[in-house]
Amino acid sequence: MIQQIEASPDEIYDIELEHSLLEANAKLAQENRALLDHHGITAIDVMGAIGSGKTTLITRLVEGLKDQIGVAVFNGDATTSNDADLIASQSVPVVQIATVKGCHLDANLVGKALRKTKLDNLRLIFIENIGNLICPAEFPLGSKARVVVVSVTEGPYMVRKHPHMFLGAQLVVINKIDLAEAMGVSVSELSEDVHRLKPDITVIPTSCKTGAGIDQVNSALLAV
Repeated sequence: MIQQIEASPDEIYDIELEHSLLEANAKLAQENRALLDHHGITAIDVMGAIGSGKTTLITRLVEGLKDQIGVAVFNGDATTSNDADLIASQSVPVVQIATVKGCHLDANLVGKALRKTKLDNLRLIFIENIGNLICPAEFPLGSKARVVVVSVTEGPYMVRKHPHMFLGAQLVVINKIDLAEAMGVSVSELSEDVHRLKPDITVIPTSCKTGAGIDQVNSALLAV
């Protein structure tokens, strides 16, 4: 028998998200969006758990786009620059955003990154959020679209366990499909879980190893 408990709003949490903090972030996100719109730039907030393949996916997307349009990447990470270094090998502008102990990016940090970036020749910015399927959902960054990356290696229940992330997204990428059989995870069932939450959302299965689905993701993002 499984017993369940549910947190109530009046409980004290280790990290408390005050209404005023969320309001302040929303205002800064609007300012970021206005700046991006002024320069004709589309920003894409890429969210997903640690190990879902966000960095490798962005690297493959940049590889296919950098000769067509101006692309930059803001890479959020707690400390190391490993992911940023990998993306920088594509010879595109990269800003490393170190959150230290933070579990998500916020609009203030993205605003700082925008002020460090030459925006005139850019048309697309990928913002790689911290590996987390909970906190980033609460903090808009000023992006035009949000992408959630979920991999088959995370198991069959990731969508059901984290519905809020998917409800706020415009595109879902089911990654590492080349490993689906080995993991015993059904790609179609993951896709069905997403569509139960948000019937009209676009879901694209991908494999960064084989290249499957990468062109479709690029096309979907260019159409945002």
